[in-house]
Amino acid sequence: MTDHRTPGDRALAAEFAALSGSLLSEPSEELTFDAVVKGATEMVPGCVHAGITLRRRRARAETVASTDALVDRLDAVQYALGQGPCLDAAFEHDDVVVDDVATDRRWPRWADEARSAGIGSVMAIRLATAEETIGALNLYAEQAHNFSGDATDIAQIFGAHATEAMSKARLVSGLRAALESRHVIGIAQGVLAAQYDISYERAFEVLHRYSNDRNLKLRDVAQKVADERRLRLDDRS
Repeated sequence: MTDHRTPGDRALAAEFAALSGSLLSEPSEELTFDAVVKGATEMVPGCVHAGITLRRRRARAETVASTDALVDRLDAVQYALGQGPCLDAAFEHDDVVVDDVATDRRWPRWADEARSAGIGSVMAIRLATAEETIGALNLYAEQAHNFSGDATDIAQIFGAHATEAMSKARLVSGLRAALESRHVIGIAQGVLAAQYDISYERAFEVLHRYSNDRNLKLRDVAQKVADERRLRLDDRS
């Protein structure tokens, strides 16, 4: 089969292959986030600043990585106003492009801040898997109309790779936390079994009841028992 791609296409494909391998190899969520924003400025033409907004509970948003303080400031303005391109991308389920910050009036107060910071155009890419929307990748350029043509296509491809890497990092972090919790709970069960001469099953029941009575996470209770080598029980227990 004949390969009809141009040398430029093949070079770009190779770059994305290398990028994907690099992102997927990061050992933690935090390092993955940092690699994503750094990679965005390297891969997407005209992108000079980048940040990641994650969705949190109760429709809250949080910036978990950025290339610089300018991104943090512009994100903070959006969060304070409750409106802006990254929030629309993260919560309205679509990519958002601001072709010209100087003339776009969808979010005038935020646009004024962005323009005064030297931003000409913005693209907020929705980061979503088949199961959930993670948040948005926010790209900033100094020139107006930067995110059109090849830059848009490259940004969207980059966003897909970023989503995959972030989803994997979240899964690995969750599994690691679960294993750590299981280990700590096992230690706490052993402490209580020895302290009260009870079975491991009964020790788990004590931990569970203690956490429910005090509205504490089971892992936190277990960690306290593991650290102090005992569980202090009062009359309420």
